[in-house]
Amino acid sequence: MTRKQRRLTLIGCALAVLAIAAGLVLNALRDSIVFFSTPSMVAEKHLGPGKRFRLGGLVEPGSLKRGDNLAVSFTVGDGGATLPVAYKGILPDLFREGQGVVAEGALDAAGVFRADTVLAKHDETYMPKDVADALKKQGHWKDDYGKPGEKPSASAAPTRGAMR
Repeated sequence: MTRKQRRLTLIGCALAVLAIAAGLVLNALRDSIVFFSTPSMVAEKHLGPGKRFRLGGLVEPGSLKRGDNLAVSFTVGDGGATLPVAYKGILPDLFREGQGVVAEGALDAAGVFRADTVLAKHDETYMPKDVADALKKQGHWKDDYGKPGEKPSASAAPTRGAMR
């Protein structure tokens, strides 16, 4: 075998080992790549107690209950399923009922999501692509989502040449 053939064989073997290592890493991270799971996804996956994940959805109206020592409970829904959430700490300023939220934590044995971090939607027009796709799929999508600078109005008709 010549030097050139040995070099090509060594490079080929190194690339094969690198490809196998990358495949193993991607396979191990397959479930963690998702930014968050909706309550419907949690119900479908039958996640067991203690497994950490991010839960995303809308805070159900009328579900927010404040307790002692900064304890808060609320329900997160996605139009198909709901999941009760318990959190102890200071909530973000933009947190309120009917708004988007992403909470990080784990389910307990009673099926309550025990969050240790709660993030609120930071802008009126921002919506992650996954949430927008889920809302479209479930029929809850409104055409005025994502239009910056406009407030949704039932009686407002689009006009030609209107300034924004």
